[in-house]
Amino acid sequence: MRVVAKIGTSSITDRSGAIDHAAIGKLTGEIAALRSVGHEVLVVSSGAVAAGVAALGFESRPSDILTLQAVSAVGQSRIMRVYNDDLASFGLVGAQVLLDPHDFVDRTQYLHARDTLGRLLELGCVPIINENDAIASEELRYGDNDRIAALVAHSINADVLVLLTDLDGLYTTDPRSDPSASLIELVDALDPLLSIRTNANGSGRGSGGMASKLAAARIASWSGVRTVIANAARPNVLPDAVGDVQVGTTFSAHDRRLPARKLWIAFAAEVAGSIAVDEGARDALTVRSTSLLPAGVLSVTGQFGEGDTVDVCGPDGVAFARGMVFVSAADLREFAGRQTKDLPQGMVHEVIHRDDLVLLPG
Repeated sequence: MRVVAKIGTSSITDRSGAIDHAAIGKLTGEIAALRSVGHEVLVVSSGAVAAGVAALGFESRPSDILTLQAVSAVGQSRIMRVYNDDLASFGLVGAQVLLDPHDFVDRTQYLHARDTLGRLLELGCVPIINENDAIASEELRYGDNDRIAALVAHSINADVLVLLTDLDGLYTTDPRSDPSASLIELVDALDPLLSIRTNANGSGRGSGGMASKLAAARIASWSGVRTVIANAARPNVLPDAVGDVQVGTTFSAHDRRLPARKLWIAFAAEVAGSIAVDEGARDALTVRSTSLLPAGVLSVTGQFGEGDTVDVCGPDGVAFARGMVFVSAADLREFAGRQTKDLPQGMVHEVIHRDDLVLLPG
């Protein structure tokens, strides 16, 4: 079985942000247990920024992107040193892999990253993956490792994704503020995953929260990957989650598998605006799987540019699709409703190509 385990900052650092060696030791011990019975394991690990903050003696996590990049470079090497030492004690070899969004959006980069991860597994290594915070721009970065873990799980055809956090799973409300909150043990693949809502609050040391884990679970479910959100501190949590023992919240795998590019568009990209279309265009997109043309556009909301991701809504204002646009909001406003023959020469005729459009679950 192929396993992707993601662990959050709050689970491997203490309150000051210093690396919690015992926590990483627990995780590597459970990885070794899985490897001993033949499973392949990849780890997506946060914690570089927090470790860098602690190493540099900062009182709090910086907010500007340049300092965050510098701090992550300081912390990443320290995190990897602990992983490498602990894995070596079990006779295992760790391998650092830093990824950025282009590794999933660009087809060539996607295949290269996938093949590199696959070769590392063939060599018996344990890939330790993190977003490349040290060079990622504010506009391009994911902002958390939960989504990157789900996209990695998709790319290497993982069997299970385990998101390890400081909570026991997904609750009906925030258990830290509501004592009546109850744990949701199972989310079926046919449940409307996109309708689940939660706040984005994390521990304060990391950049993720339960909202990002839900986004990751949706990505993984639509990749055909069973996903578990569970407490990293729970004894034997990783082997139990892999063995389908009830720990935390399990998201069943969907029988529909989207390509990586469409997963990025549907679940991981920031939505920059929306386009309202008429009934004819909605029918063409949903039934005949065509591209969206200017003729079917009723109105435009937002100030998006070429390559941005937008929601596509029907005349009723309800979003039914999401896609990557080929034209800016300003140009589209000017030419909305025009037939192709009436468009200026040289203008891109497709607002959203069908290969860059994803129908959202109803």
